[in-house]
Amino acid sequence: MTLRDAFLRACRLDVQVRKPGNVSLASPGHGMDAAMFLASAQAASGPLFESALGVGERIDKAVEATWSVAGCNTNLGILLLCAPIAVAVQRLGPAPDARALRSTIESVLAALDLDDARHAFRAIARANPGGLGRVEDQDVHAAPTLNLREAMALAAPRDRIAQQYRDGFADLFELGLPALPPAAGETIDAAAVQRVYLAFLATVPDSHIVRKRGAAMAQAVIEQARPWRRRAAAGEALDADPAFAAWDDALKSDAINPGTSADLTVATLFLSALIKPAQGAAGSTDGRRTKGFR
Repeated sequence: MTLRDAFLRACRLDVQVRKPGNVSLASPGHGMDAAMFLASAQAASGPLFESALGVGERIDKAVEATWSVAGCNTNLGILLLCAPIAVAVQRLGPAPDARALRSTIESVLAALDLDDARHAFRAIARANPGGLGRVEDQDVHAAPTLNLREAMALAAPRDRIAQQYRDGFADLFELGLPALPPAAGETIDAAAVQRVYLAFLATVPDSHIVRKRGAAMAQAVIEQARPWRRRAAAGEALDADPAFAAWDDALKSDAINPGTSADLTVATLFLSALIKPAQGAAGSTDGRRTKGFR
């Protein structure tokens, strides 16, 4: 599986599986449908894996490619998360172990410079995610004066994706990957995707909900997600319960979109497809191999 194939697979799983509050094949919402996300993934996959480009420029060009087919922000968070992972894997070669990949991602983040920040700021301003607003220091609508990691560290208290840049993608390795079944292999199913999604949604306030609806609403969604996470961890088929779909519908009806949790889920699925089948640093076994990264 190439890097591009792993990315497209993760994005495809994102919409094939019902994840309450998010767009899926079964349930459009927030003015978007699954076809827009699939087209966005195809368009963004070209610049995202162009080895001659740096992290910031990959994000910038991938956002522009997305807008050319979707006309709106469908994947900014996904691109912000997947670009450093792609650079790290291209440095290491096929099927790195989780420990080596985590260390190399840290090296990629440590090397981010002012040019990366310029490109990423432009991409973020272009995508204009919901509730972006303005800040006094390192606002994306102005020229940055810090490198991209430093700028993300300033945003980390209010944005979970920015926090990954500060913390070396800790949530993916310590929360996302362990939620996958040890023998998931090439056939990650809906239940596995939902386990990852609910691991994020039931644990940390979703940044997108916080920006749009406030911290109290984000905490309320955490409380709603916790019983579903327990049931998923116990092996229940959540889609067999009509209440699961009803929760999905209710979130969308109230314009509550856990977009950050979905972005972290896609990045986890992408990451899991790239590491070799060995006991990872996060304590989970992954059964996927990759080849031909270019």
